[in-house]
Amino acid sequence: MQWIVHGERALYQSEWVNLTLVDIEIPGERRFEHHVIRVPRPAGGVIIRQNDELLLLWRHRFTTDTWGWEIPAGKIELGESPIEGAEREALEETGWQPGPLRHVTTFHPVNGMGDHTFHIFITESATYVGEPTDRSEATLVEWVPIARVREFIGGDAIRDGLSLCGLSVAFTLGLLD
Repeated sequence: MQWIVHGERALYQSEWVNLTLVDIEIPGERRFEHHVIRVPRPAGGVIIRQNDELLLLWRHRFTTDTWGWEIPAGKIELGESPIEGAEREALEETGWQPGPLRHVTTFHPVNGMGDHTFHIFITESATYVGEPTDRSEATLVEWVPIARVREFIGGDAIRDGLSLCGLSVAFTLGLLD
């Protein structure tokens, strides 16, 4: 059943996130206000594979006070396509230029509360360009054996939704066998 939207008003707005209150009605039920997180720009991530290894970032996330492995990813800038943004973010964060990218999946991580969109791509090659230009992204940038990445997914070494979902879909589709 499709809910009816009667209107929306902003509670908070920034270049990174907007919080809105949406006037919603469930057909034949009730009408109420629902908080919605609007993210103005989508994000793109790249699974970079070379031989039997994946290029991952080891980083701390202050919001959850956790450490974990992640694929390179970030917001897509105005005027960029998802594939261009993902490629740029991968190079900035790792110092490796991804080879030709193929689309893996697009998803909405919290679609009951927000409209953020993630685009995941994969490549089978990368060329080292130099040190990452965005040094604030990771403590380590490492090539990790695919077998070890499987273990990370089954454990708690990969905690962020973008990486966990993107890698899980790639494994499910047989892209990392």
